[in-house]
Amino acid sequence: MNIHKNARLTPQGRLLMVLRIEEEGWKVADAASTAGLSERRAYHWLARYRASGEIALHDRSSTPGRYRDPVPSTRDAEIERLRRQRMPGDRIARQLGLPRSTVGAVLRRLGLGRLKALDPMPPVVRYQRERPGELLHFDTKKLGRIEGVGHRITGRRSGAINRHHGIGWEALHVCIDDASRLAYTELLPDEKKESAIAFLGRALDWFSRHGVDVERVMTDNGSAYRSHAFRAACARAGLKHIRTRPYTPRTNGKAERFIQTSLREWAYARAYQSSAERGQAMHPWIANYNHTRPHSALGGNPPASKLNNVLGFNT
Repeated sequence: MNIHKNARLTPQGRLLMVLRIEEEGWKVADAASTAGLSERRAYHWLARYRASGEIALHDRSSTPGRYRDPVPSTRDAEIERLRRQRMPGDRIARQLGLPRSTVGAVLRRLGLGRLKALDPMPPVVRYQRERPGELLHFDTKKLGRIEGVGHRITGRRSGAINRHHGIGWEALHVCIDDASRLAYTELLPDEKKESAIAFLGRALDWFSRHGVDVERVMTDNGSAYRSHAFRAACARAGLKHIRTRPYTPRTNGKAERFIQTSLREWAYARAYQSSAERGQAMHPWIANYNHTRPHSALGGNPPASKLNNVLGFNT
């Protein structure tokens, strides 16, 4: 227990005071005056010492020894019954004649504070394509441009001028194969449709050089991917373009996971002096990711590099 910052005595000082009274025969008023306490407070510590000994001179927690249930259990059941009828908390309070704060506390205690708690979570459906090129996942991530080490490394300091303000962003474009997890990435100036279409073409060429024939691509609903130009580019390449459902990023989860891995292991893994230095660090990292880093495919297959997975699938 931490001593209160305004406490006149520590437990040792309190013990000294009560021992002067109990063993040395000091008057309570004299012991209190010497300790800098009121006589009334001295009697308080003396009573606690006589009742429980030295341990009682330590500060006690302000937490109640026991809690009284603020609402009878039968009322809890009634609140839960009405909540499961998707009734809002203020309406439950009016119907039962209870304060809204009481109803809110009960709902939080029951884990029903939000209406979405009444809806069961959809089952997690994991999938993996059987062969490379059957489905490629595309996505982008904005990265702030760098002109020297910033607050991610040095921390934010009060009164410091944000010298990075206004220097802009660049976009990490990623493409990852669903079956083998073979990945291709580029750092581009933006995430507009022109950049996305150009990246699509270079990604398809890169996968083709590795013996992968692409059949379909999956993207989110970003403006670049919803454009007619991107759709036309997919059609010219003979690709089927699939977009995820709005507000359902888990459908494109392999790209989302790959981006988080990139941020943790490369983009923000160490301090860079410039955006160009960070861009140069991307190439050895992605080469290691594809050639060396193992990946355990679903189904219990042993870990293997991405390129080995591609070669294994194609043989």
